[in-house]
Amino acid sequence: MTKESKNPTAELIKRLSQAIGVTGYTGPNNIHDVVTAELTPYVDRIERDRIGSVIGIKKGGQESNNHDQTSEIQNPKSEIQNRIMLAAHLDEIGAVVTKIDKGFLRFTEVGGLDDRVLMGQEVTVHGRRDLPGIIGSIPPHLLPAGRSNNAVDQHEMHIDVGLPPRQVKKLVQVGDLISFKRPPLELLNGLLAGKAMDNRSSIAAMVICMQELKKMHHQWDVYAVATADEEWGRFVGATTQSYAIRPDVAIVIDVTFADVDEIDVKLNAGPVIGLGPSNHPVVRERLLKICGDLELKYQSEIMPSGAGTDAYAIEISREGIPTILLSAPSRYMHSPVEAVHPKDIERTGRLMAYFIAGLDETFVEELIPK
Repeated sequence: MTKESKNPTAELIKRLSQAIGVTGYTGPNNIHDVVTAELTPYVDRIERDRIGSVIGIKKGGQESNNHDQTSEIQNPKSEIQNRIMLAAHLDEIGAVVTKIDKGFLRFTEVGGLDDRVLMGQEVTVHGRRDLPGIIGSIPPHLLPAGRSNNAVDQHEMHIDVGLPPRQVKKLVQVGDLISFKRPPLELLNGLLAGKAMDNRSSIAAMVICMQELKKMHHQWDVYAVATADEEWGRFVGATTQSYAIRPDVAIVIDVTFADVDEIDVKLNAGPVIGLGPSNHPVVRERLLKICGDLELKYQSEIMPSGAGTDAYAIEISREGIPTILLSAPSRYMHSPVEAVHPKDIERTGRLMAYFIAGLDETFVEELIPK
């Protein structure tokens, strides 16, 4: 057992991490219900669309007192009230059953799995009932002569749930989803490791932002969207919700690589503010000013091309939406032991809250190049 943390941000990240959210999953302890519960105290209302996104809506300005509380998601944008969209995807990497082979389950990835870390992982197979399982393969002793045992192809692995073939066929079928079973682990120096930190840590930052806004006055309406189906690779939730909400500005929150030679990003050094053609320069300049005013740690990541996040889908929606990517530093991305620092998550949420609180009716005009 790990020592209980007294850090509320760490506890928030843990709750989100432990929820199940492989793309398409809607069973018990699903991430949609958990995100709804976390956002509800800090927003005026929650909406959930048919794709699987969760939307927390917090009205801004004086208009919030007299505003019609019926759903706006399908209605045209108000000509008066400006809107900002925060987007962090809620789905996680996982797998799906492709074949039942003599009681063992063959599988393929849902999202990008790293074959190097799959062997020996604990999983849950979401069949007719949840089944604990482990990922295994042929022992190295039995490999053909000359065959390296240093690499195992995903297609040679299988999942063992410990049941005889006849019972497996009764409880599991092709198409059943598989999630990783990995309780969060508190490391030294405040680090937190576990599954689905991509992108539950960013949802935590979004929740913290809404917590902070509860104490602030803000003019703009805020749409905090936990988007569906990002790991699937088609940015489905981001695309559909950016069309439905039609925001004036969007901030996408995701994770980025930390402590690698290729990118100068470190854990516990603050949120990472994207720099590149797909990150709106006026939005970035405002974020940097806030960091300076608050003496808030931040980092920059140069992005000469797209980053493979929801930001691309939102930026090109409708007539174009000024968008920027904020990233939380993370080690070991797309593995069941992704590591983040809660202080980075707190800083990211706080930065977004102060950005939103500073938006007024003139900011939209500032976004247009002079």
